[in-house]
Amino acid sequence: MSPEAARKPGLSRLVGRLKIDRYLVLIVLMVVAASLAPARGTAAQAFEWITKVAIGLVFFLHGARLSREAVIGGITHWRLHLVVLACTFVLFPLLCLGAAALPGWITPPALASGIIFLGCLPSTIQSSIGFTVIARGDVPAAVASASASNLLGMFLTPLLVSLLLHAQGGVSAGQVWAIVLQLLAPFIAGQALRRWIGDWVKARGKILGYIDRGSILLVVYTAFSGAVVEGVWSRIGALDLVRLLILCSVLLAVVLAVTAFAARALKFSKEDEIAIVFCGSKKSLASGAPMAGVLFPPATAGVALLPLMLFHQIQLMACAIIAQSYARRAEEAQKQEPAKSAA
Repeated sequence: MSPEAARKPGLSRLVGRLKIDRYLVLIVLMVVAASLAPARGTAAQAFEWITKVAIGLVFFLHGARLSREAVIGGITHWRLHLVVLACTFVLFPLLCLGAAALPGWITPPALASGIIFLGCLPSTIQSSIGFTVIARGDVPAAVASASASNLLGMFLTPLLVSLLLHAQGGVSAGQVWAIVLQLLAPFIAGQALRRWIGDWVKARGKILGYIDRGSILLVVYTAFSGAVVEGVWSRIGALDLVRLLILCSVLLAVVLAVTAFAARALKFSKEDEIAIVFCGSKKSLASGAPMAGVLFPPATAGVALLPLMLFHQIQLMACAIIAQSYARRAEEAQKQEPAKSAA
């Protein structure tokens, strides 16, 4: 067998792991559509109102879906949750604040607010739990930590964005509670009605998932329409996107390393380490897109979403590889156990 043929299986596996998220492709298409045909005038105002309804719908569905038992059931593992929350709402914001403060030839000034916004967001729920399952980690702890992160994020993300972007005019302190209520009220309504509609929502998860994702696509189109009208592409070029790609990759690598090191230094089990790594290193596009539509005016919301969209794809590709690596180690450890017992 030639060396080229021997390399093909490994290359195929690598390409398979680096699958592009189809949903991200749709989001990119929304950016393209907004760039070529942005909503203007009356159409822009109509899209803004529809977007507000969509944001309320997204958080209502989150409230109706999220199991209170899943959060309460994992509360007792407080050390793990504190590590995850510290990474999500302390380490990440500090790293992103530092990245945004770098010289303009490293961090494009137009994207600085978006990088800080990225750092303030909660963790993902679905992918954090999914990768923990693949890697054979502590799934109940991952469910509890990811859920707690999203619940706290409705309070902490607006507060952190207000604190860190106040000097840049991002969000004034007087707007914070109005923003929290706009996000939280639909969520509470969903939780209040969960007793009656929870099973109905769960049974129609696939259809409602399309509604959820469709709402986010609408948010992205509306946000980028406003940004395009304000001349976003005259301020951000291809070189800026390349620099952003490098920044997001370095940011993810640092957080992955810190979470793994912290889990081992604090003597967590391997299963707990996996939950910490995947829950503590993620940022949620599902929460971030609606929040950007609330926290930023249309002219800047699209720019604020760019770092998040890029980071989202990078985290999926990197964590898919890491999850498979953890899984292989677990399989090898299981194979070695019978041999040790026999010896």
